[in-house]
Amino acid sequence: MGIKIKKAVIPVAGLGTRMLPATKAIPKELLPVYDSPVIEYVVKEAIAGGIEEIIFVTRSGKEAIENHFDVNYELEHRLEKKGKKNILGSVKNIIPESVRITSIRQPDALGLGHAVLCARHLLNDEPFAVLLPDVIVLDKLDRKSNFSFNCLIDAWDKTGVGQIMVERVKPSEVENYGVIDLGSQRSQPFINNSILDLIEKPSQRDAPSDLAIVGRYILPASVLDVLERIPVGVGGEIQLTDALQSLIDTDGLNSLETDASIFDCGNKIGFIGANLAVSMRDPAAKKYLRLLFENGASK
Repeated sequence: MGIKIKKAVIPVAGLGTRMLPATKAIPKELLPVYDSPVIEYVVKEAIAGGIEEIIFVTRSGKEAIENHFDVNYELEHRLEKKGKKNILGSVKNIIPESVRITSIRQPDALGLGHAVLCARHLLNDEPFAVLLPDVIVLDKLDRKSNFSFNCLIDAWDKTGVGQIMVERVKPSEVENYGVIDLGSQRSQPFINNSILDLIEKPSQRDAPSDLAIVGRYILPASVLDVLERIPVGVGGEIQLTDALQSLIDTDGLNSLETDASIFDCGNKIGFIGANLAVSMRDPAAKKYLRLLFENGASK
């Protein structure tokens, strides 16, 4: 049995260069997917999985992210005075009072592994979750929201072994992802498997599978010691993937395949896809979009 996961690290220090010029003045994490910023979907996903403390690893210029989750007394007062209760409910108490948000600065962009390491003193040698802030995991409508992340937490609870969420991608797309090697094991949705190896952005010929890392991790505290001692990797950065490779050989590392729709909102295509997918879950927006495309909006 794994120790209960109470804390989640969400690295938000990125420059958002793939979404320029939109992100010149606005953090990419605050770009809206339908009616909420990307980061709100990710934070609520973590909370639904039982997370009690969100740790943002941030940098100068990203204060607006913290402000989004803070109280805005003037806005709330004006909405309440005007009787706009529905809108008020969408901006007030975005997270439960029992959940704490903490921020720590990443002094330089030195990789995902470095971002996680920046939060070490807040993790108290406890196992923790890592959620990438620009990835939306949209579970099927017939399931509870955040079903996939909850399954990842459950897998940790049952095994005490680190967990990585993965999805199936087209063979032609594997070179864009970190890909796992399961050897002769057969992956099925929401069945735990032992990872034999991780390969970062392999060619289609060299890829050991079509299972790509999604950006959701449950990691033991021991990974922090590994991050402290591993050498600088690709791009002069401390790579989380390098630490996970070491973890495979010591503590072991498992995968959990999801059948959810995954959207990388850090690029334009993924961002558009997320907006369309979420919009189609609103009956009024769904009707509008169908009419729009039937009338030749793409011409």
